[in-house]
Parts: sequence; structure tokens; C-alpha cells
Amino acid sequence: MTILEEINHLLTGMNVPVETGVFTDEAPDTYVVITPLSDVFDLHADNAPGMDVQEVRLSLFTKGSYTELKNRIVRRLLQEGFTITDRRYIGFETDTRYHHYAVDTAKAYEYTMEETHGNNRS
Repeated sequence: MTILEEINHLLTGMNVPVETGVFTDEAPDTYVVITPLSDVFDLHADNAPGMDVQEVRLSLFTKGSYTELKNRIVRRLLQEGFTITDRRYIGFETDTRYHHYAVDTAKAYEYTMEETHGNNRS
């Protein structure tokens, strides 16, 4: 599984509209866009990576108060073993009337050299 798959599943389960990269449908009053930030190998042994650390930014857009939903998302991420690397209010977008709040999160996945379902992640 990847961080994108996990967070899509998590937010969909919370009834939060979510897309990766850009929201392509007509935007609802509240939604999240996931932006991949980095994929790094960590914990090397015998010149082979042991962990694949993936990081993404969750951009929460809402026309209402972002506080309650932001807190629910952060709590849920922490419960599911994600690391929160940054949280910040980006600002109010006067042209769209959305508040924009960003949560950066990372998760480490065990990495194996064997192919698994067409990719190298286990």
C-alpha cells in the first residue's frame, strides 16, 4: 500500500471529498487535495534500502470553519500511524471564498527488493 492509497481510503471513510493533485469535479464547500511531496529511502543495510518514507501535503479547502475538520483529520492520521510534519493556515482565498489549511504528513513503509503486484512496495 502507498500513502496516497491509505489517505484516500481514510478521507473517503470520513466522507471528505478528496482528489490527488487537483480537484477536477465541481468543488463542494469542503474538500481535500493531496499533493505528493517526497519519497525517500531510509534505513540502509548492505547497500539496500529498508524503508520507503513517503510524504504528502493535505490541502483542506472549506468555505466554513476549518478547525473541527482539521482536528478530526489530524487525530485520525495520528491514530493510523502517520507522522505530522507540518500544519499551517495558508490563507483565505478572496476569489474563491475558501479557507486553505495545509497538513503535511509522512509514513514509513517497509521496502523489499522483490516485485509486488507490479511495483516495488510491500
